[in-house]
Amino acid sequence: MKKDFYEILGISKNADAAEIKKAYRKNALQYHPDKNPGDKSAEDKFKLAAEAYEVLSDPQKKAKYDQYGHQAFDGSGGFGGGGHGGMNMDDIFSQFGDIFGGGFGGFGGGGGGGARRAKGSNLRIKVKLTLEEIANGVEKKVKVKRKVQAPGVTYKTCSTCNGQGQVMRVTNTILGRMQSASTCPTCSGSGQILDKKPSEADSQGMILEDETVSIKIPAGVVDGMQLKVSNKGNDAPGNSIPGDLIVAIEELEHEFLKREGENLHYDLYISFAEAVLGISKDIEAINGKVRIKLEEGIQSGKILRLKGKGIPSINGYGNGDLLVHVNVWTPKTLNKEQKQFFEKNLSDDNFIPNPEKSDKSFFEKVKDMFS
Repeated sequence: MKKDFYEILGISKNADAAEIKKAYRKNALQYHPDKNPGDKSAEDKFKLAAEAYEVLSDPQKKAKYDQYGHQAFDGSGGFGGGGHGGMNMDDIFSQFGDIFGGGFGGFGGGGGGGARRAKGSNLRIKVKLTLEEIANGVEKKVKVKRKVQAPGVTYKTCSTCNGQGQVMRVTNTILGRMQSASTCPTCSGSGQILDKKPSEADSQGMILEDETVSIKIPAGVVDGMQLKVSNKGNDAPGNSIPGDLIVAIEELEHEFLKREGENLHYDLYISFAEAVLGISKDIEAINGKVRIKLEEGIQSGKILRLKGKGIPSINGYGNGDLLVHVNVWTPKTLNKEQKQFFEKNLSDDNFIPNPEKSDKSFFEKVKDMFS
């Protein structure tokens, strides 16, 4: 089972941004590969700390993690599954400019001793899903236009930073001369600038290219949730890391079923005669029709709960239920014979409302529904 992100960083769930950053810095320094050469365990802890920080330092991601746990980001298709959130060492070292003020030096591996690889911009798309697709999970193939480096484009070492991706500045302060590093303004941190490009490329040596991306969407996603497909965003010039593809989920309205979290609601309308005599009915469920039996004398407003016929939990805690709301349909017009029948029975004791103590009120039914 995957370890809790808060536990990895050694902080509480109430930790603020400063505490999260401080805890990550401590873990990164302790388990950095250059301080623990050949130690696979330390490298794994280093990657786990980076993954935890990537999620907990982002308010949106943190909120989703707090609500859904690892399932909000895990799964195949690049939503963070497959080890360490889909991050590689370049992703991890790219965080150090913020965490260590751009001056995190003394280690190799890209952590300050060499050029930090630039990362391309993210792409965002919206994917519309039916309730059936949400209930069962689905693989979607979408076409995206990505910026990629043009064939034949070449880059050369940036003369401003000599390929380091950073420029050093020395400032005189009351404490003495202070040295700081910042991203190179010429190459934007890639350490390379454009050398030669084909005519169809833009000023950065990039072209737009159509690509079909396969997205595996897990069952139980909710409207508005965002999933990440790593490295399927735009490229950046030079020796760069592609950005990510951010997939926003849009849930399409179902013709008969209404969703409420993991539960589904279905309005079943029956005639007065069916309510009196009882009947078997086929109703719409998420994966086809389900036959239910209504007892004689069923009352309007009765709620039947079909266990496990709802939406799967994205956290893997089973399925919600299907709640069938029984509504007795009252005819608006009657013919003469029908009218005479009801007039004759107006004073019949059997037609006078006489609810039993066990019959719940509307408000009690609503309360049960949400409990």
